[in-house]
Amino acid sequence: MAPHRHQASLEGILNVSGPEFLPVQKRTQAKQRFYSIINYCRTEKSPDAAYSRPLLVQYTYEYSCSELSQDTFLRAFFESIDLDVAGGDIDFDDNGDEINEKLTSFADFLLDNFFIPLKASSQRTTQPSPAHLSAVQRVQLMSLSGRQNDYQFSEALALFDDEGHQLQGQPLKFLEVAHILPHSLTQTDSDNTLSESKKAAVMILNMFDCDVSLLIDGTNIDRAFNAMTLARDLHTIFGNFQIYFEPVPNQEHTYQIDTFLPAAALPEFRFPITRTLHLTDDRSIDPPVARLLALHRAIAYILHLSGAGEYIDKILRDMEELGAREGGSTELGRLITLRLGGWLDKAVST
Repeated sequence: MAPHRHQASLEGILNVSGPEFLPVQKRTQAKQRFYSIINYCRTEKSPDAAYSRPLLVQYTYEYSCSELSQDTFLRAFFESIDLDVAGGDIDFDDNGDEINEKLTSFADFLLDNFFIPLKASSQRTTQPSPAHLSAVQRVQLMSLSGRQNDYQFSEALALFDDEGHQLQGQPLKFLEVAHILPHSLTQTDSDNTLSESKKAAVMILNMFDCDVSLLIDGTNIDRAFNAMTLARDLHTIFGNFQIYFEPVPNQEHTYQIDTFLPAAALPEFRFPITRTLHLTDDRSIDPPVARLLALHRAIAYILHLSGAGEYIDKILRDMEELGAREGGSTELGRLITLRLGGWLDKAVST
């Protein structure tokens, strides 16, 4: 099934009929059918599979941010593979190969139009230009001066002990501003419109968390609530979805920060780390929105558990080496798609 078919199906569900809850009985049937398809396709592994497509689809469903989002995902999935959302048992003896092919196509649609662009552009956030520096500079400079009541949350990932005190004898950690969701996601082209690739990404984002794109529409994506200050050497790792923030229950603006990386990869940091993200006294700078940090965490888990994160890293390494390796025509096509979609055109600013 061609990618435009998936996009048309998703657009119809999100923009025409709108997100809708499934009736309880239909939801139960849909989940049973969904997991039967996932389990079947996991047993039909392709020998050249670079990542687990069934797991990418499974975890995208499971990490969708609400029951409404999960229902929306199920509707999009079944429409994309041409099956009713509810019904009886599936005859995999007769239809298994076709279903597996359609699941593969749907997974690649998610990968090409959401996960690859998001991960690629999240790693490329540059620091603010002078025109954008005012509010962000105030956050960063005050954090470096150590005035703990005057900054947004410089403690996010600098060197601190278990009580939150800066470790003595450690080198100064310069802080950088990092988008939670990348600037490129809503960056328009010369005609002031989103590319088709970005329209697809925004629709998939809304499938994760219904209507969340309204929060970051246009220039809102560059507001302080979609940014945080991080130690420079961890900025890229955050953009690579290898560290994530999980809210601590009943403690406002407090998160447990953890990583998928082995301890040896980050010897200066003792994960998991619990931090309260401090605010300015006058609350003139918005704190990070928990909803966006939850999306970042969900994406991080999906990439890690499905193996898609490592596969995307390989694609991006190929890009850094100025081309795909021999036999990597699919990967080369994905690099070209990134550029044509406007994801890698220029440096971005917070």
